[in-house]
Amino acid sequence: MKLIRIFVICALTIFFIKCSSFTRNPIITDIFTADPAVLVYQDTVFLYAGHDEAPVGTAEYVMHDWYVFSSTDMVHWTSKGACLSAKDFSWAGDHAYAGQCVYRDGKFYWYVPMGHKKDSLSNGGFAIGVAVSTSLTGPFTDAIGKALITNEMTTDKTHSWDDIDPTVFIDDDGQAYLYWGNKSCRYVKLKSNMIELDGPISVVTLDNFEEAPWLYKRNDTYYLVYAALFPEYIDYATSNSPTGPWTYRGRITDTAYNSTTIHPAIIDYHGDSYLFYHNGALPTGGDYRRSICLDYLYYDSNGTIKKVTQTTNGVKAVK
Repeated sequence: MKLIRIFVICALTIFFIKCSSFTRNPIITDIFTADPAVLVYQDTVFLYAGHDEAPVGTAEYVMHDWYVFSSTDMVHWTSKGACLSAKDFSWAGDHAYAGQCVYRDGKFYWYVPMGHKKDSLSNGGFAIGVAVSTSLTGPFTDAIGKALITNEMTTDKTHSWDDIDPTVFIDDDGQAYLYWGNKSCRYVKLKSNMIELDGPISVVTLDNFEEAPWLYKRNDTYYLVYAALFPEYIDYATSNSPTGPWTYRGRITDTAYNSTTIHPAIIDYHGDSYLFYHNGALPTGGDYRRSICLDYLYYDSNGTIKKVTQTTNGVKAVK
């Protein structure tokens, strides 16, 4: 019996060691998280996440703040807590939807969409604000005291919540671009101070575009990844310019488990490429109680993205 007990203990130990070397999707399990955006800074990965707070059975998004998590091995994630809230913007009502944080010249700029109060600057609908901090985790403050993008500025708007899901990309020449949208994708250049528009807003034509654009550059090719159709897949397009024209390249991954939405973020870290997204896999999870996941992403030799199979194991720990 003693030998059997020793064997069982050894087997369980090996099992847990193996499990701990993988992320085990979803990667955040103590709260419901959605809409990942990722920033690599000083060899640490920072995950900026929406926070689903809808009670079980509630068929609407309940989101008041955004959380930050960090990791140096892609497996163990440390919560930095709720680092920004819709209450930090005097002009905002609620609905802390998908945002992204970027670094420039010693400051961190966090672009976030929220419902706009009816006031002298807007008649309501969704708007995009920008918060700034000298720290990755804040405290963040409203950088301009008003929305950067309001519903009135997109004259081709299809509905009142199309100004959501901002992504910001800073090109090699220092020019920054803001992309965003739901049903219709748009972009605008940003001035070097990151808090002013630098030109007109343009509409982008993308096959199957639904929402959640994510813009990045690899070698000499620009990639625009986005949630497509509904229920949502992840598709992508490429260009030799950050403003297009964009060539549709196909599907990166299929719909997420137990969730009609999916939200992409892609980074390179220690020689590997990663796709972040969300699903509804946690107990009591679903469309309004989502959880962020992580899997490897691979490219063919010609730069096209291979289709990603969503897994429960996730990725191995970075050494």
